[in-house]
Amino acid sequence: MRELFIGGSWTASTSGESIEVVNPATEEIIDRVPAGTPDDVEAAVLAARRAFPSWADTAPSERARLLGAAADLLKQRADVIAETIASDMGSPLGFALKVQTLMPAAVLSSYAQLAESHPRERRIGNSLVVKEPAGVVAAITPWNYPLHQIICKVGPALAAGCTVVLKPSEVAPLAAYALAEIFAEVGLPAGVLNLVSGRGPVVGEAMAAHPEVDLVSFTGSTAAGRRVAALAAETVKRVSLELGGKSASVVLPDADLAAAVKVSVANCFVNAGQTCSAWSRLVVHRDQYDDAVRLAVAAARKYTVGDPFDESTRIGPLVSKAQYDRVTRYIIRGEEEGARLVTGGTERPLPKGYYVEPTVFAGVEPGMTIEQEEIFGPVLTMIPYTSEDQAVEIANGTRYGLAGAVWSGSQERALAVARRLRTGQVSVNGGQFNPLAPFGGYKQSGVGRELGEYGMEEYLEIKSLQV
Repeated sequence: MRELFIGGSWTASTSGESIEVVNPATEEIIDRVPAGTPDDVEAAVLAARRAFPSWADTAPSERARLLGAAADLLKQRADVIAETIASDMGSPLGFALKVQTLMPAAVLSSYAQLAESHPRERRIGNSLVVKEPAGVVAAITPWNYPLHQIICKVGPALAAGCTVVLKPSEVAPLAAYALAEIFAEVGLPAGVLNLVSGRGPVVGEAMAAHPEVDLVSFTGSTAAGRRVAALAAETVKRVSLELGGKSASVVLPDADLAAAVKVSVANCFVNAGQTCSAWSRLVVHRDQYDDAVRLAVAAARKYTVGDPFDESTRIGPLVSKAQYDRVTRYIIRGEEEGARLVTGGTERPLPKGYYVEPTVFAGVEPGMTIEQEEIFGPVLTMIPYTSEDQAVEIANGTRYGLAGAVWSGSQERALAVARRLRTGQVSVNGGQFNPLAPFGGYKQSGVGRELGEYGMEEYLEIKSLQV
């Protein structure tokens, strides 16, 4: 069994108990991590508190050097870490390397630069406005992007001068251990980064409620985010939440329909649909709807389901038996409510592993469960509309507002519709994801932003000095 990383040392949990890490493709146990306790959290938070004054006073150039060294080592070990993510999370190996490992390394490099370049002072009249590290950060991360989501929190927090207690998801925790080893190897001072594995209701809640934690940064479900916010409110600590999504890809009548459908299907199915910003709703004009359904079905059937280590695999397994059960329940619910299953379904494509076929529903109406709720699997719902206003209403018609897309033959028209979407990020005619641009949501998709300079601001306090 692995150990916890507290105060610069690897140490056993006070529980003596472990959590099994299961390969979702083989259903076999591949590792065990400690089931942390509130006492472990106490030790980690106190270590982070002791380390904070010195780390906050460390020169930005030195913080930048350490973050840059960690990013370089992460790149050097990318192949091994990608194999780890393919094993405990189930991402196809190529995706695990390019997106799950190398993109986080690039993000960490960007924070090494921002550690030095981000402005910390500004004159406003007779006031000197300064930005200072927020303090001790509790970072609680999910399993679907097990390294990227950690870097999105740890990178800016350390660059800002904060110290961190990290709780990775117990479902796919192994990349977090690899990162902790890297930071130890490059010489990050003891206590600046601490890792406590364990279950959310035990470790995560203890972190969110701890009075010596100044800021909680959480990524996960909206329901869990509400709980984290409630616990943090008891000590009035700052909270950053990146939560669920039910994003829409809106195809206007003058768009290139084939291109829009192809890219939208790809976005929905990436990482087996286990992406909070996935465009899981495809909104198409009624006159083009039947053609769009045919295109979506044809595209979906090209997605090979299989072993993450097989080069031909485009969709790996869902991360766990619980996630498999959740997704299949939604598919059954969709059929029960009258949506038309046009490809995919609940039949298991392979005898072993938590696999679900890429699934497309047509005949979906606003308000259906599968149109409103985040499924978090390879399930696309297709909704027709008759006017541009109705398309916008459908896109905005859920409790979420994380991402989306708009397609049009006119860039100006697409931008106009994109501005009407109540969501934190919109792809216009296939615009690529930018890891330096702010990422976060409206409504119940969260509070705050990650990535780039906006992500850095989350970990800074503002003080006015009247002179």
